[in-house]
Amino acid sequence: MAQFINKKEDVVVEALEGLLATAGVPLARLDGYPHIRVVVRADWDKSRVALVSGGGSGHEPAHAGFVGAGMLTAAICGDVFASPSVDAVLAGILAVTGPAGCLLIVKNYTGDRLNFGLAAERARAFGLNVEMVIVDDDIALPDLPQARGVAGTLFVHKIAGALAEMGKDLETVAKAARRVIAGTKSIGMSLDTCTVPGSPKEDRIPKGMAELGLGIHGEAGVEQVDFSGAQSAMAAVAQKLEAVVGERSHVALINNLGGTSVLEMSVLTHELIRSQIGSHVGHVVGPAAMMTSLDMRGFSISLYPADEEDLACLAMPVGPSAWPGLSKINPVSVVSLPDGLKPVMPLASNHKPTRDFLTDCCEVMIAAEQDLNALDAKSGDGDTGSTLAGAARALISATDRLPLSDHTQLLRAIGLELSQTMGGSSGVLLAIFFAAAGDGASSGLPMRDALKAGLSRMQEIGGAGVGDRTMIDALAPALDGLADGFDAAAKAARQGADDTARMGTARAGRAAYVNSRQLEGNRDPGAEAVARLFEYLASRVRMD
Repeated sequence: MAQFINKKEDVVVEALEGLLATAGVPLARLDGYPHIRVVVRADWDKSRVALVSGGGSGHEPAHAGFVGAGMLTAAICGDVFASPSVDAVLAGILAVTGPAGCLLIVKNYTGDRLNFGLAAERARAFGLNVEMVIVDDDIALPDLPQARGVAGTLFVHKIAGALAEMGKDLETVAKAARRVIAGTKSIGMSLDTCTVPGSPKEDRIPKGMAELGLGIHGEAGVEQVDFSGAQSAMAAVAQKLEAVVGERSHVALINNLGGTSVLEMSVLTHELIRSQIGSHVGHVVGPAAMMTSLDMRGFSISLYPADEEDLACLAMPVGPSAWPGLSKINPVSVVSLPDGLKPVMPLASNHKPTRDFLTDCCEVMIAAEQDLNALDAKSGDGDTGSTLAGAARALISATDRLPLSDHTQLLRAIGLELSQTMGGSSGVLLAIFFAAAGDGASSGLPMRDALKAGLSRMQEIGGAGVGDRTMIDALAPALDGLADGFDAAAKAARQGADDTARMGTARAGRAAYVNSRQLEGNRDPGAEAVARLFEYLASRVRMD
């Protein structure tokens, strides 16, 4: 898999240089590249307890991204997923430790424990007061004699950092850190493994599965589970956490493991609040990328039963922008729509043949969802099928409140429903189409002429015509062909849709921004949807 790096040997140094040049807080590095890669606070005066952490790179923004006032004093950066050397750790300790002493915050991995531990011993030989705490918050593998340290480490950084910033002594800061470690429980889930620079990607997670409890270096998790969406994924994570946390109110740290979109992280936050442990979560940190695993498509949840003092420490402002802050979970506030936007629906009425017809047409669009998405991926953003299927599902859900026995009012009601439920330009255009068709029918036009009036209005406002490579290339000939029956309309629609595959350039719609070579040989998804709908109508008429 291609990555935006130069040489794997230089990736950590170059990434740190990028961070240092743009951090927005006073940072510096020790003069020791490439073997000693230590980021320190440039404004540090050694008057308070220093906090030093670090480990392998690849977890950005951890650890260097959390160096600054109120959090870490120094971060020691190893190669990707590899512990820094003893000399690098010792250099960091010596650079920032004054009479108040130093606390080392170390994740529970053998390399980190050994290198940080030996560096601490050597620092003590220099006469420095150094304490070390080991973070072991991962609950994924309960049979391990020593649990791994994962994203819960950030709770330790923040609370210990706040106390150090207040001027608390080393004993107090270390005691608080150990208390936080003891109370923090974390577990992660991913849909894919990560890509380590210079190494082949391991594809051990099959399609349709998710791995529960994998480590932040891509280590295999406790089990692979069926994946059916965000709700089931969060339920699996919450079930593991529920077994090890108490009834107190907790802070949840919602961590992006690196490759999950912001949109997905918000959905996962929604599901956490709704989950079986949601009632025990009063505050959140995130969702944000804090302790990542390169590009891993996953997330982790860390829970800590914070008391009022802890909450104050977590809420205290800090210098590093990577810390997302603490937020209280509040009920969602809902404000009424402004006057004039509340829809005025006609009186609902029932007519079984119309209900069945409308439902069947909607099912055609739902069945075509994946095919239309695949076509749209060649010429747009790959969502035409989902947009049409979503609108179809909304119409099916709305049938009980539609005027099914009055086709004139029904056309208008469909237009109104689509304007509310269907996104994108196609939603607006189809809403215009049905509303104008309803107006035409109410003025006495036959149904075919009313639909053509809707098409004319849609073209007038949308600006597209036949030959522009849009749904109109199938819809216009289909409506013309209706004069000779549904078979003729279906053949015309199919011909129009197929013709779009031979149109070198789109002159309207999102495809107009796509290179003509990308469009060649691919039908327009909107035109294909129209063709499939008319083909269904023709087959239905033949069966009747």
